[in-house]
Order: sequence, then C-alpha cells, then structure tokens
Amino acid sequence: MDVISTLAPASRGVAMYDFGKTTVFSCHADPRFSFCLYIPPNVHTAAHPPELVVAVHGTGRTFTEYRDAFSEFGRWNNCVILCPLFPVGVQRDDNRDGYKYMQEGDVRYDLVVLSMVEQINERYGFNFQDFGLFGFSGGGHFTHRFTILHPSRVWAASVGAPGSVTLLDPDRDWWVGVRDVPQRFGIELDMDALSRVPVQMIVGDADQETWEISHAPGGRHWMEGANDPGRTRPERLDSLRRSFESAGVKVRFDLVPGVSHCWEDCIDRIRTFFADNLAIRRARVL
Repeated sequence: MDVISTLAPASRGVAMYDFGKTTVFSCHADPRFSFCLYIPPNVHTAAHPPELVVAVHGTGRTFTEYRDAFSEFGRWNNCVILCPLFPVGVQRDDNRDGYKYMQEGDVRYDLVVLSMVEQINERYGFNFQDFGLFGFSGGGHFTHRFTILHPSRVWAASVGAPGSVTLLDPDRDWWVGVRDVPQRFGIELDMDALSRVPVQMIVGDADQETWEISHAPGGRHWMEGANDPGRTRPERLDSLRRSFESAGVKVRFDLVPGVSHCWEDCIDRIRTFFADNLAIRRARVL
C-alpha cells in the first residue's frame, strides 16, 4: 500500500496535488494568470535549503512540459520549480506576445511573477528572495528583460533563443533600448547588480527561420531599430551577448550545433548551467 493512500482525505489531497508535480494554481494577485510547481518530496529536510528556479514558457504555452523537464533537476538539487502560464489575449485582442515585452495594458508581467513567488512563499513557508530564471523563445524574451529590470532578484539567468532582444542602449526607448525604463517602469537600472548575474545565452546554429521575428512598420511591436540586432535568432542573441558583456556581465554563449528552434535539444546544457551556478552559490554560504 502506498503512503498517500493511508492518509486522511484532506492530507491525501495536499500530498497528491500540492507536492511533487502539482496541480495548476491561480495567481492570487491577478487570477487571469496561473502557475504549476514542482516541490521536492523532502524540500524542508534536505541537506541544503531549497532554492527556486522559474521557467517561462514560449508562445506555445507548454508550461507543464517545462516543469516536467526540470522536475528531476529539482528533486536532486532540492529546487522548487515555478512555471507561470500567461494566456493569449488577456486584453481580449488575441495578442500572443504581451508577456514577452513585460508590459501589456494594465499588466506588468514582471510584477505578476514576483507576486507568484510571494504566494508560494506564504503557502509553503519558503523565503525565496531571488531565483534562477529560464525561458526559451518567448520565455527568452521575458528572461533577459526581467533580468535587466530586476537583477537583484535573479541568481542566474538562462536566455534561450529570443526572437527579439532589448539591448542596453541608453539612446533608444524600451523595448529596443533602455532609455525610458525609469519613466515606463518606475525602476532605476542597476548595472552593478546586473554585472553580478551569471548569464547563459543559448540558441541552435540551425535556428534560422525569420518569419516570426521580423518586425515591419505597422506591426504590433514595431519600433525603429527593432531589426538592427540581426536577421536571425543566433545573430540577435549574439548582439545581446555583446551588449551585456559591454556592461560587465559574464555571459556563457552556447551555439548548439545542428539544433533548430527546439528547447528540448538544449535542455541538458541549460540544466548543467543552473547546476554549476547553484553549486557556486551554495559554496559561498558554507
């Protein structure tokens, strides 16, 4: 007989749905959004205190697949995995891309994620103040932009194959540059904190399709300079690398041979990046 089946009904429900690969929870701060988790079985009694990794889906919204891809990593490294779901069309306009640019109508997606972290802190008794952050494609958009805005909340960032990038350009407005960040977001850029975040940028060398990432006048996200970082995802990510490195950020750039636009073919390198930086982080507190 398994242990769960011996529990009282209320405790059985908690064990089945609130731990391990959890059910989907509504975000209390804004119920238009939701998330799932992976909670390791011995999260409060493991040798190391738990850490948090946030994994942000791409345009396909396969957020439970991201959670599942990190679950074994979470179990063996005592990491909680948080995977948000940002549905298409929260402004009733079928916009697939709002979360990628951090702000859409009345929504600040960076603040939504921070509220999710606070919600799981309260629910599970955690005290996560910062987290590892990963995203691929649309999630790669989110990851590098969130890291620019909130570097003190990120202990490592893996930026996977974003279609468009925000360079640290003080002469252009968001989203192409960062000139108007204080006015737009109420945030003063902290370049010193950003320089301390270990960053991986990863993309396949065969990720050459441009149909989804080329901006044209009249497009929803068109801005002058939108296509300047390059034509393809590898070119644009390399421009982001150079922009970050010019600001003192140490970037691990992984150009994966023979891989097209497929996060599953990059996931081993991504998990290794987080494992390496988690080991460094934990060694500092010994």
